[in-house]
Amino acid sequence: MPVPDFQSCMRPLLVAVEDRQIHNFKDAVQFVCNYLELTEEDIRKVLPSGKQTYIKNRLAWARTYMNKAGLTQAPARGQIQITERGLKALAECPQRVDVRYLRQYPEFVEFHKAKTKPANSETIDSPAEFGKQLDEQSTDKDPQERLEEAHAEIQNNIADELLESVKQQAPDFLERLVVQLLKAMGYGGWSEKSGSATQYTADGGIDGVINEDPLGLDTIYLQAKRYTDNSVGRPDIQAFVGALEMKRARKGVFITTSQFSREALEYCQLIEKKVVLIDGRKLAQLMIQYGLGVSTQQTYEVKAVDTDFFNE
Repeated sequence: MPVPDFQSCMRPLLVAVEDRQIHNFKDAVQFVCNYLELTEEDIRKVLPSGKQTYIKNRLAWARTYMNKAGLTQAPARGQIQITERGLKALAECPQRVDVRYLRQYPEFVEFHKAKTKPANSETIDSPAEFGKQLDEQSTDKDPQERLEEAHAEIQNNIADELLESVKQQAPDFLERLVVQLLKAMGYGGWSEKSGSATQYTADGGIDGVINEDPLGLDTIYLQAKRYTDNSVGRPDIQAFVGALEMKRARKGVFITTSQFSREALEYCQLIEKKVVLIDGRKLAQLMIQYGLGVSTQQTYEVKAVDTDFFNE
């Protein structure tokens, strides 16, 4: 089965500790993975940030919510233990424990109210009225996932705008851009003059050059195609490889604002030369990653408790 949402993780986590003993949270996580019969692929699946697995993140939030509602407690760092409320929840909820159930406890309502902050929270006079608003905003995603999904959506929108802006420029703009990008990525970093765009006309199929060392012993040749709709096909790649052969070059990067055909991608797997293909989507993502054509509008810090600080 796929990794369940964090609310669906609440009851399995209670089952993992229903013996009333103090458990190491890592052991509880392993129990839940086995209890839910998750595959190794599901267990290893990570959030977009790549810093934590979905199952561990969701179980951590399930634990936080149930701690706030008094269903579980943490006797010490990294530990979890069920409470009388937790045992009651197991008896009353044979299928699922969720936020709706936790809202019967005033301390959880206060926690959730402070965390969620509905737009008109100033007008809420009772937990029941607040709960009604939360029902309208209900989601199965935990706060970390909502944050990462929002960030991914913003990044995708920026990528679309960047790519459209590049397409609207003159063709030689793209040629200069790809040189800037490769240098920003660390290629030819020994000198500011290590890379340059070639003369726009009569360039022999080469749009840019990156010298990776001062003597020019290792060189990357670049080709750039500013296409709006057309895909770059195998003939274009073959022509580029021919240009590399004329230069006795081993490395090439072909960048386009559109996409590559399946035949073009397959051809690059067959040849001896190392030719990297970067399509429009990847180009925009790299521009964002290396700060080309973008500026930081807002920075949000997500902090976590530094457990080393509390070690003896």
